[in-house]
Amino acid sequence: MIDRQEHLHAIRRLLKNFAVVGLLGARQVGKTTLAGLLAKSFKGTVTRFDLEDPRALARLADPMLALDGLEGLIILDEIQRRPELFASLRVLADRRPIRARFLVLGSASPNLLRQTSESLAGRIAYHDLPGLSLSEVGNKTLTRLWLRGGFPRAFTARTERESLSWRDEFLRGFLERDIRQFGIDAGPQAMHRFWMMLAHSHGQLWNSSEIGRSMGLADTTVRNYLDRMSDAFVMRQLQPWHENLSKRQVRAPKIYVRDSGLLHALLGIHTVAQLQAYPKSGASWEGFVVDQAIQALGAEPHECHFWRTHTGAELDLLIVSGRRRIGIEVKRTTQPATTPSMRIALSDLRLTELNVIHAGDATYPLSKEIRAVALQDLVGTIKPVR
Repeated sequence: MIDRQEHLHAIRRLLKNFAVVGLLGARQVGKTTLAGLLAKSFKGTVTRFDLEDPRALARLADPMLALDGLEGLIILDEIQRRPELFASLRVLADRRPIRARFLVLGSASPNLLRQTSESLAGRIAYHDLPGLSLSEVGNKTLTRLWLRGGFPRAFTARTERESLSWRDEFLRGFLERDIRQFGIDAGPQAMHRFWMMLAHSHGQLWNSSEIGRSMGLADTTVRNYLDRMSDAFVMRQLQPWHENLSKRQVRAPKIYVRDSGLLHALLGIHTVAQLQAYPKSGASWEGFVVDQAIQALGAEPHECHFWRTHTGAELDLLIVSGRRRIGIEVKRTTQPATTPSMRIALSDLRLTELNVIHAGDATYPLSKEIRAVALQDLVGTIKPVR
């Protein structure tokens, strides 16, 4: 089992301060496993309800009757299946003294987020569980993590064939069973085609008109599809950064398939050799590094942006947290060099620091304000934002 202690410690800290903690993330990313580890170390009674189990649903037919007498830690898995439970959790969270803490696990459906914001405002804290990070699996497995992605079962599979088979089944299950939870009523074949288009647009600016025309759908419809898949943690929309600069700036988001392993399964890339020979491997590498950097720095989604002007200056990742402005440029090379675009970004955005994350094995200064950072040195080199 891969050690995910940082996430475990984060959940423990939240449970000390909030009666209800939401652990959110994509299906199969390891939420249930992490909750199980928390339960083993919890000093007190632990009660778990799996809302995909008919017996648990039967017990919760009257939520107040089932939950009111419980103490300790109560885990509600797949909470998005019973959003009406949040009304009862609000009442139970307001009891004094607090007799129970609630850990709710879910895949962040729009209904889930809406219900929690209405019923548990000020009473719930969230922790998003991403895929595995390089700090969790070790630098020696960097290429494996890039190829297979961060879903634990895909990463730990015995062979490349088994890993690919798991990812293919995940894609099929998501499109055939899970997609309707997120408010998308299109069929599996249409959504597979849509996801393939997104995969081929990985790392590029979002163009709803072009994709809408290709699918014979309205711009607003494909935009809704993208938003819902982002809610499900399978797509990432990196929003552009805007300031009152004299330069015209791009205003469309950049899109990424959030997990590199799913991206490669969609593109038919099965081996490291195929990945290295793929013409757009740089785009795959960029998305992978962006994800690893966001995890390593502990940045919240609203703090993460990219920047691009119509004259060609750009920055792959800009993290704005308080007074810190961290610039990150991604290069699929072992010998990065400074560029005019980097100097423009450094000046126009008033960056606190600019890091060029590359595929080599050395970290060193490129200039007084710009540093080359090997991906394997990311953790510990750039100070986290929190």
